[in-house]
Amino acid sequence: MASPDTERPGSPDPGVTSSPEAEVPAPQTPVVSQRRLVVGVCTTVVAIAFESIAVATAMPVAAEELDGLSSYAWAFSLFLIGSLFATVVGGRLADRIGPAKPLISGLAIFAVGLVVAGTATTMTQLIIGRLVQGLGGGVLNVAIFVCVAQVFSSIQRPRVFSYISTAWVLPAFVGPPVSAWLTHQLSWHWVFFAVLPLVAIGGAMVLPTVLRLMRTFTPTEPEPGARPPAPLWAAVVVSLAAAALQLAGQRLDLVAVGLLVVGLAALLIGLPRLMPPGFLRLPRGMSQVIMVRGLLPGAFFGGEAFLPLMLVQQRSVALVLAGATLTFGAAGWTTGSWIQSRPWITVRRDRLVTLGCLSVAFGLTAVGLLAFVAHVPFWVVGLAWISAGFGMGLSVSSTSLAVMTLSTTQEQGRNASSLNLFDALGSSVFVGIAGSIFAALRPSGNLPVTFGTLLLTMAGVALLAAVASLRIGAVRNEFAAR
Repeated sequence: MASPDTERPGSPDPGVTSSPEAEVPAPQTPVVSQRRLVVGVCTTVVAIAFESIAVATAMPVAAEELDGLSSYAWAFSLFLIGSLFATVVGGRLADRIGPAKPLISGLAIFAVGLVVAGTATTMTQLIIGRLVQGLGGGVLNVAIFVCVAQVFSSIQRPRVFSYISTAWVLPAFVGPPVSAWLTHQLSWHWVFFAVLPLVAIGGAMVLPTVLRLMRTFTPTEPEPGARPPAPLWAAVVVSLAAAALQLAGQRLDLVAVGLLVVGLAALLIGLPRLMPPGFLRLPRGMSQVIMVRGLLPGAFFGGEAFLPLMLVQQRSVALVLAGATLTFGAAGWTTGSWIQSRPWITVRRDRLVTLGCLSVAFGLTAVGLLAFVAHVPFWVVGLAWISAGFGMGLSVSSTSLAVMTLSTTQEQGRNASSLNLFDALGSSVFVGIAGSIFAALRPSGNLPVTFGTLLLTMAGVALLAAVASLRIGAVRNEFAAR
């Protein structure tokens, strides 16, 4: 297997699939340092991931200090809603001008969001900061995806995604204790400020390589019959729909019914314009890959957002220990991502996705059942969460690779946008649903029922993702294609 330590252009993809969409070889890309690109991208991902895991740990304290516990879910949902719009913009830009400029812009926007959140004196300002971070993160996700598609061959991509996944979960091993220390010794504000130097370092490392990509990028003419760029109005409609659904869940009154109807109608109008043809008819192939990426992360993050809160409120676990449970999931995620990149794993990509979905469902079910058992040590919850993380490591990398295999060169940006948009939409909707369950059941004071119901509902969503994965069709593993 070629190492990313060499300087070479991207090569055609030999992947074979029996799905309806056929893979089209990529044209030669500019010769760049693959090592510098991988290191720079991974450093950037470490910065973003540290912010994500640290915020999840510190948010219970921030919400209480700002008297915003009732708006707790918004801090997570609006980050994802911002990503919805930004992924469409990022996909259009990546196809039109290449991924380099969107990557740099995404880093800058993300840094602005950190400053807004870090200086927050109200829950509203904190939520706005998270929204801005979501805008930057959405652009970055697409730009990184297209960079990998353009620079690396299909044989190299699994390992590159394992590096990126490791970079994403690595901060989970130090993020919770560092976040807890900053929160208790200084202030939760420093959880955001501490990320700024990491963003600057990551940007500085990736800048030389992306500048070279920027200078040598040559736009290609769309193929006959190719889909037009995703319309921005549809991205706005879908983003507002997600916000309406989230607000409906938080209100739980008659107004919520109107918001629910408006939100669902807006999704039916805008979503088909941003997805592969016939998406709402649930065809086999690409559409089912994207469907999995909406359901599975939604289930996982819907549970993860409330896992530290469950341990803090229900069992009075110290914040640093409650956050450490996320580290267990990170270890599982790293292991799953590493395994999917091994040359001796020749299981078809669609089957790896199914196995990952079932593993996430098992982890959520186990944690949900443990919510009803008051005297089980907190680390048992962490052990159960390993299964959920392992499933995400298998499935997220495999779905990304499947979309690359099924995409033409001219539509890498658009399909990456569809994948990441539905990922963010699913996460936003299901984190919102988890927040609605929490808001509806918490006033009863029965915390085991509140958190147990929430987590078991998310397990059901993961099972729906497993069902969708069975309709992807045969997508051959890159190593089996050699």
